[in-house]
Amino acid sequence: VFGGRGERRSGEKRERAAAASVGATMPTYNFKKITVVPTGKEFVDIVLSRTQRQTPTVIHKGNSITRIRQFYMRKVKYTQQTYHDKMSVVLADFPKIDDIHPFYEDLLNVLYDKDHYKLALGQINTARNLVDKVAKEYVKLLKYGDSLYRCKQLKRAALGRMCTIVKKLGPSFAYLEQVRQHMSRLPSIDPNTRTIIVCGYPNVGKSSFLNKVSRANVDVQPYAFTTKSLYVGHTDYRYLRWQIIDTPGILDRPLEERNTIEMQSITALAHLYAVALYIVDVSEECGYTIAQQATLFHSLKPLFVNKPLVVACNKTDVRKLEDLSEEDRKTIDDMVAAAAATEAAGAEPTQDMKDGCFVTMSTLTDDRVVDVKQLACEKLLTRRVAQKLNTRKANHMENRAYVAVPRNRDAVERVPMEHPARSGIGKQTKITYPQKGARSINGAFDEPLYVSHDLEVPEWKGDIIPEIMDGKNIADFVDPEIDARLAQLEEEEDEATRRLEEMGDMDEEDPMTAEQLETLNKIKIRKAKAIAEHRANKSTGRNRSDIPRTAAAARRASRPGRDEEEEDRGRKRKRSLSRAGAESVEGQEIAVKRQHSSRSRSRSRGASVNYEVQPGEGFKDKVQKMKAQIFADKAQRKRNKQARKGEGDRHIPDLKPKHLFSGKRGIGKTDRR
Repeated sequence: VFGGRGERRSGEKRERAAAASVGATMPTYNFKKITVVPTGKEFVDIVLSRTQRQTPTVIHKGNSITRIRQFYMRKVKYTQQTYHDKMSVVLADFPKIDDIHPFYEDLLNVLYDKDHYKLALGQINTARNLVDKVAKEYVKLLKYGDSLYRCKQLKRAALGRMCTIVKKLGPSFAYLEQVRQHMSRLPSIDPNTRTIIVCGYPNVGKSSFLNKVSRANVDVQPYAFTTKSLYVGHTDYRYLRWQIIDTPGILDRPLEERNTIEMQSITALAHLYAVALYIVDVSEECGYTIAQQATLFHSLKPLFVNKPLVVACNKTDVRKLEDLSEEDRKTIDDMVAAAAATEAAGAEPTQDMKDGCFVTMSTLTDDRVVDVKQLACEKLLTRRVAQKLNTRKANHMENRAYVAVPRNRDAVERVPMEHPARSGIGKQTKITYPQKGARSINGAFDEPLYVSHDLEVPEWKGDIIPEIMDGKNIADFVDPEIDARLAQLEEEEDEATRRLEEMGDMDEEDPMTAEQLETLNKIKIRKAKAIAEHRANKSTGRNRSDIPRTAAAARRASRPGRDEEEEDRGRKRKRSLSRAGAESVEGQEIAVKRQHSSRSRSRSRGASVNYEVQPGEGFKDKVQKMKAQIFADKAQRKRNKQARKGEGDRHIPDLKPKHLFSGKRGIGKTDRR
């Protein structure tokens, strides 16, 4: 017996803990962030196109077999990983039925059929596992491929099987895309916040009430079932945010016969802890009598259990409550009594309870609409506060808070007294507190300076000294000897001015003569020309091309005033006997032995290189410049052999010339991948 009790208690504890954990971790889903689901064909095209772009595309049969295997294994693995990642995103974005709030669970079941929804997600999960399995098998086979052709065929087979698996998921992808589009249009409802649910027959004024008390803008029309889904509006009461849910109209018929529109209202009433506002149309313009509306109310009573309930009679501007017949009035009283009974929890409801559950209003004239909202909000706040006080956590906090109250131990009156060791002798020292204007230094207060001033009237100590008085600066009259000091400063300035004038007279020199001025001007002009020439040579001197020797010689020949010596030098530049091996001594030519007689002509000599070090080249001397040129020539030889233009030439010849691979494909050449 005791074991059974213990097990029962532990089971209840586990249920409470599970319920608390579920309630604490229930997320509010934002269905607008779900990724778009492509169709089966689009899915295949996306993955294969990405594989083609992100993996190498050129392999030659001359490469090693290890490289060929790695080339095709990489394609298979990349395709499998892309399929896996994209399917995982789809599975992660869509909410799992078992992990969400019961309200969303039943709402998804009503709108999309829970079994079909779970089946579609299960098929995608199975396809993901199959793709991983196919890729693993073909990677194992590719490790033993003995030729490029066999590896290529294995790769084709692997990608083909994976694409076939994905194409078979076309209906599931299309269904999930339709679900995603519909879910993105659902309102964002928080199941755990303060909520008011407006319910009743169609066309009784539910949407009008929502538009009046919140910032929502729901379509209102004079016919039934204008509202076909849940609408949410938000309002403020006591500095708290409230959500008001407008539900579609409900008809009085069995649960099995209700359609999807009505089942949304039933789902909200069944799973959301909120105050239920049941609106009754007393004018009967909605097309249903008060008796029919009362019958619907009593059929929905199981959904009102443990919820605050308010009955509101609408359209009182058309028909007053006093104009109702006794039968209709009694029907409304029975509804109010039933609403108060749900709040009394089995006890006999009092008249105050009945009055707190019933109110009249008119959404057309705004009569008592705000009172209905305040009454519903107060009832829900009262219920939530009572529930929090009844929890174990509230009692636990009250038990932890302890206030100690001293009790008298006897009837003797004891007056307060000071300890002798602490008492002072004679007059106690007066405690001084920081006064206005005191400065704080490291937490200690320093008294202002004016406290110690000795003035004729002690009350003058706290006065503020002005800066300007009678049009004069008071700071100028603080020093009594200021006039004497000012006179002394003026005398010192006069003395300094006199000394400067004397020194200026001594430094004066005789003016320059006309000849000296002319010489100075020539020096200045020459200096300016030198500066201009230097700047011209520095800016453009190194940028102009060198003049060829032939052009230079022709220019010199055309120059007037050319002397005989220059003409002789010019003739010797031509091919002559002296160039062929003769020397001239005092006008006579002497034959000299010709060298390299075995050759048909004299040895050719390339253009001479000027190794003179120019300023700014960075070389120490001619030898260093010559070595640098030799090293540059050696470095260029290898690039010359490779037909490279220089170090920056990175051109790669085309391995597939267009003239060989363009045009109409022949038989058996339809392989594009």
